[in-house]
Amino acid sequence: MSQSLSARSASERILEGKCALITGSTQGLGLAAARRFAAAGCHVVLSGFADAGTISAIRSGIEREHGVRTLYCGADLRCHQEIDEMVTEARQTFGAVDILVNNAVVRHSAPIEKLFPGEWEEAIAVNLSAAFHTIRLALPVMRERNWGRIINVSSIYGFRAAPHRAAYVTTKTALLGLTRAVAAETFGQNITCNAVCPGTVPTPVHEAKLGQMMTEQGISRPEAEKQFLVGRQPTGRFIPGEDVAGLMVFLCGPGSREITGAALPIDGGWSAA
Repeated sequence: MSQSLSARSASERILEGKCALITGSTQGLGLAAARRFAAAGCHVVLSGFADAGTISAIRSGIEREHGVRTLYCGADLRCHQEIDEMVTEARQTFGAVDILVNNAVVRHSAPIEKLFPGEWEEAIAVNLSAAFHTIRLALPVMRERNWGRIINVSSIYGFRAAPHRAAYVTTKTALLGLTRAVAAETFGQNITCNAVCPGTVPTPVHEAKLGQMMTEQGISRPEAEKQFLVGRQPTGRFIPGEDVAGLMVFLCGPGSREITGAALPIDGGWSAA
């Protein structure tokens, strides 16, 4: 057991021994969630795409730092058969999927008449249908065990529209309906289903845009961020992935068992402005 793990307060490991399956967890928000759930004591099933060396480094880092086990599944979430195989492998490895975080996403930006049919269908498959499939596959064992936590990662765009984002807005809005429907079907079973709705979280695309702004305009990073976020978070700051991950862990902990069917913004006040 690592020194950092042995020194960690037991109160932080509120999900000791649970298994968390997090889609889209090889980078960004999903990876932040994987690390936060591991810190809470969860074994973690990673899902997403990266080269073998990157996957190995992520897994070994999580296991060494937090004293948990990990599993990697490179399922193509456009294919429900591969989703089935992923959930089956997770159950065989850890006994159950106790916590399910549907985080995987694809983004396509174009006026609706220029959005290719294949792009629309991919967004529906990855952003929405994959969540349906993981839930339908994980839920029976959650019911058997009388415990389960499901978190669907929606967005500020689950509440409001934006131009050139038809597929993204549609799927993130639909996730809120799926969340409510699953919550309604699991009342009284010690299973909760909630949605978290982040504002703008840093991504590689955002980083590239900020770098371009800093170079072209000769401005500092804080100035570039403030300019980039005009009309978004009133705080003028990006939403840290670690903060969103912290909300996810809270929704799985003992203090949130009465929260289900909720859509929780974490957007620096954007939805209130």
